[in-house]
Amino acid sequence: MSITDTSTSPTAADSGAPAGAVFRADKRYRGTAETSAERVDTILRALLGAVHQVVSDHEITYPEFQAAKSWLMEVGEGDEWPLLLDVFVEHAVEEVASRSRQGTKGSIEGPYYLPGSRRLPAHCELPRRADEKGTPLSFTGQVRDVNDTPLPGAEVDIWHADADGHYSGFAPHLPEGNLRGLVVTDDEGRFSIRTIRPAPYRIPADGPTGRMIAAAGRPPWRPAHLHVMVRAEGHRQLTTQLYFEGGAWVDDDVARATKPELFLRPVADGEGGLVQRYDFVLERA
Repeated sequence: MSITDTSTSPTAADSGAPAGAVFRADKRYRGTAETSAERVDTILRALLGAVHQVVSDHEITYPEFQAAKSWLMEVGEGDEWPLLLDVFVEHAVEEVASRSRQGTKGSIEGPYYLPGSRRLPAHCELPRRADEKGTPLSFTGQVRDVNDTPLPGAEVDIWHADADGHYSGFAPHLPEGNLRGLVVTDDEGRFSIRTIRPAPYRIPADGPTGRMIAAAGRPPWRPAHLHVMVRAEGHRQLTTQLYFEGGAWVDDDVARATKPELFLRPVADGEGGLVQRYDFVLERA
């Protein structure tokens, strides 16, 4: 698929709304954050102050204000709040979280994570269709702590788009669990995963989020990447995304989530596929 071809890109109906349903069902986010009334008041004042400043600085008109209200209502009615916030806000929250992190750099989780992926041995192939398209990719590495000690039994929870930029669980034509797996490292903390190189993808563009991006004249594309959550007992969970150096949209990611430390540089394996090693370093919790 050409990166400029939008004919098979996920639609908001296929990807945006299901992201809302998945978020509501995710037990990790049930309840409220333990935040004091004083902190809520401080944050609310700062947020509203910033909005008021934008209105004043840019002399927002009443027609523009009413159009904004209508658009925000459409975001809610289209169940696109998780999509909108993950694309435009999560990178800033992640940057704050990274200030105190040691080890491998983190990145955003995004809206397409699904808990409960199939548990797989350290050396495995991600579940995929028999006729799965795409360049074969062998992704290997080791999970260690900040003292360079291997972490056996660590979990490498990995998921990514297919060669057309679609995610299982959000594109109706894909089988459940396609290109998703929870890989458990061996006695030396190592893993080896056979999969395919994913494609760049356009975020759902037929809903209010996509229309706003188009109105601003910005490209709605994300570069190709692997999503990874790495967990080990007694250690801080790592959530990150790994990108392909020189790939389309790495310098113009709509989610602004790329980092140089997270660029992959795969090499040819001599058999038409690619090989990439990337180690993960976790800090103590």
